[in-house]
Amino acid sequence: MSGSAKLLRIGTRGSPLALAQAGIVRDCLAAAHPGLPRVDITVIKTTGDRVQDRKLDAIGGKGLFTKEIEEALLDGRIDLAVHSMKDMPTFLPEGLAIACLLKRADPRDALFSPHARSLAGLPRGAKVGTSSLRRQAQILALRPDLKVVTLRGNVETRLAKLAAGTVEATLLAMAGLIRLGIAEKATAILSTDEILPAVAQGALGVEIRASDAKLKRLLAPLEDRATALAVNAERACLAVLDGSCHTPIAALAEPDASGSLRLRSLIALPDGSQLRRDDRRGPVHSIAEAVALGRAAGEALRRHAGPEFSQIWS
Repeated sequence: MSGSAKLLRIGTRGSPLALAQAGIVRDCLAAAHPGLPRVDITVIKTTGDRVQDRKLDAIGGKGLFTKEIEEALLDGRIDLAVHSMKDMPTFLPEGLAIACLLKRADPRDALFSPHARSLAGLPRGAKVGTSSLRRQAQILALRPDLKVVTLRGNVETRLAKLAAGTVEATLLAMAGLIRLGIAEKATAILSTDEILPAVAQGALGVEIRASDAKLKRLLAPLEDRATALAVNAERACLAVLDGSCHTPIAALAEPDASGSLRLRSLIALPDGSQLRRDDRRGPVHSIAEAVALGRAAGEALRRHAGPEFSQIWS
């Protein structure tokens, strides 16, 4: 922790959603530790926030939302960082660790459109705005006639562009809408059978310096075990696939009625012309078992991808 016993500093991005998420962690810490010293939220602008006119895969990938925040952690300007886990690179910088994962919110995607209440109902050739290759590939696999165009920015910016007619539809994560208190504005919630979520979508992670044992103990009550098992399975799958913003990858792990973990995952070509899916179950009672399930899924997808996918790993 910080050298000051009177201040705990949370680092986050400056978007309304990022600030709301940092506030959730601050409030959870206060509830778990009533005598905790003051907790401040420090806004750190990232490269991903500054560059809004290009796709993430064109400017370096999802690590652009974490690099400056992690630098602040490493040099001691902040004590912990709050991240949407779907934005986290597969591997963390040396010296940092995810100390806890909070209970996951709704992992599904939501459709926004004034023209239709479903992807199937959109007019032929309609423009759908997204910066996600995962969403792009799955949308085009379902509706190859649609035109997917780049749409970046925070939730409010994207909805403003939709209202202005820049696009006919867009997709946003339900978890973010819930945390902003605007979930009711969604046109429809998309089934995970229709659009499989991003790896760890809906999960909040708290990153700290790996050596900070005191802070790790403070954060322990915030950990949600079911979320930790699911997210570790999904991220293990992603790691095997060398996943980045250049690769359309989706995964969702959920407990099933038998007490096992069901892991659905897919890899696709950006144009949606080819998708490979894996659906498996396994008893998962530890992080090691979750990782093993995820790795098996990733290896199966990679094994069965075929020559069409060679460009992804070249």
